[in-house]
Amino acid sequence: MLQQTTVAAVKPYFEAFLRRWPTVEALARAPTDDVMTAWAGLGYYARARNLHRCAQTVASFHGGRFPNQEEALLALPGVGPYTAAAIAAIAFDRRAVVVDGNVERVMARMHAVTRPLPAAKKDLYRLADALTPTARAGDYAQAVMDLGATICTPKSPSCERCPWAKDCEGRKQGIAATLPRKIAKTATPTRHGVVFCLTNDRGEVLLQRRPPKGLLGGMMGFPTTDWRAETWSTPAAKKSAPRAARWKAVDGTVEHTFTHFHLKLNVWLAKANKAMPRATDAIWAPIGRLGEFALPNVMRKVVHHVGLKALAQTSARTLLKSSRRKAAHPA
Repeated sequence: MLQQTTVAAVKPYFEAFLRRWPTVEALARAPTDDVMTAWAGLGYYARARNLHRCAQTVASFHGGRFPNQEEALLALPGVGPYTAAAIAAIAFDRRAVVVDGNVERVMARMHAVTRPLPAAKKDLYRLADALTPTARAGDYAQAVMDLGATICTPKSPSCERCPWAKDCEGRKQGIAATLPRKIAKTATPTRHGVVFCLTNDRGEVLLQRRPPKGLLGGMMGFPTTDWRAETWSTPAAKKSAPRAARWKAVDGTVEHTFTHFHLKLNVWLAKANKAMPRATDAIWAPIGRLGEFALPNVMRKVVHHVGLKALAQTSARTLLKSSRRKAAHPA
């Protein structure tokens, strides 16, 4: 959960997860939808899918206990070199080289490594390996990570408080605060899309599950066009609509930034006058219960942009017209 997310944001999710699924076996038995719903709001949803698959693997093939060797840990879904080393060192007291962003920063400053990231990663790993002790490797790893997080910080490092200050080459050369250096990032591209909010006369809105692989894989959300570099014309966007309807564009746009691109969504709203055939990846969700579904943050922004009240009013107008038609033409 802490990958790409702050401790403050993670804490309530972590506590809720442990209350609901206190063991690996309990998480392994959980329905995927329940796990994704509990994760909704944290972002980077591949982490939730990998966490669930990892629990299932550990429960099925390791008797509910994590292996204690790096090689076996690396074979688990979602476990990469850093996570495998951290588990081996911290949980099992194995000698393992734990390198996260904090450790990279400390090593770069200690040894005045001016080669920019990511090219310097192998050099920084080698330097970290040379300092990692055989005994209490887990305690050492946590100490260096904490040093980077609290003292050797990205901006304005507190060198006067650092226990390694006298041996720090970056400090001696007066360049510590500039390290590690990074290759300049390219501008974040922008993609465009149209999202469709379709309501019916039962106070429901259409949700569709995204494909299991890819961005927001397996998550529920409103149907959308593809997200592309060019803006969508009305005729082109209508081809991706869940059905032909009198679509009305909502003023403004929904904006959301992912790791590699910025997204701008136009929102279209419509009502379905007739029952919508159920697709295998789509459901009608009660408007007042949207909070119970695993909606990613970008789709929550769509709900906020349109407003539950507006969705409900659109549905209510459909219901009122339907009632009037029935009154005028009784069976």
